[in-house]
Amino acid sequence: MGVKYRRALLKLSGEALMGPQGFGIDPGVLEQIALEITNVHSTGVQLCLVLGGGNIFRGLRNRELGIGRVAADHMGMLATLINAIAFSEALRKQGLETRVVSAVEMGPLAESYDRDKALRHLSKGRVVLFATGTGNPYFTTDTAATLRALEMDADALFKATKVDGVYDADPEKVPTAKYFKRLTYREVLEKGLKVMDLTAISLAMEHNLPIVVFNLRKKGNMEKVVRGEAIGTIIGGDK
Repeated sequence: MGVKYRRALLKLSGEALMGPQGFGIDPGVLEQIALEITNVHSTGVQLCLVLGGGNIFRGLRNRELGIGRVAADHMGMLATLINAIAFSEALRKQGLETRVVSAVEMGPLAESYDRDKALRHLSKGRVVLFATGTGNPYFTTDTAATLRALEMDADALFKATKVDGVYDADPEKVPTAKYFKRLTYREVLEKGLKVMDLTAISLAMEHNLPIVVFNLRKKGNMEKVVRGEAIGTIIGGDK
């Protein structure tokens, strides 16, 4: 069976790396997700990733910490770099070649973002991990993921979650939450569904970038998504 998406960007939250411990990076979870990505990569799909940093620090905590939003967002950017480096190493242990690319100059820690260079990495089969968001405060990693997916000419943006797709409420707290198999961008905006932030959804809508929201915790799900199987929620244009 062939693949539906030849090039994709995976948006992975920092919280996805925590496991049950509630903070930091869980080695078992890191290895599990790295294996899922390795299996997808073996199908010939070109992959890039954007990781959040919420398992280490969230910029939105600035008020309770008594620091400014800009400084807090800079701290959050550094958290995404820590996650990208850790995940890069996990992928390398699986035999993949990787590159960590930063929107902010980081010297020996990561390559500085250059679109042409990143595209060459993908064409050579390397997994590219984009860190430090867009490099600007006030922009989330959701927006960074959408921006990089468009810049990389990705066929789709994959949003990994801990539930089976998009619901109108948290299904872990509301058993009667309604599940959506398919949504338009406008429905996401009009219903106020908390899939990705408004800027990210609006940017995807403007450029008709498909978003697939799926449960990464279920073994084999990501490979099913790239093959076009009916997994998760698809967000796109008019139904």
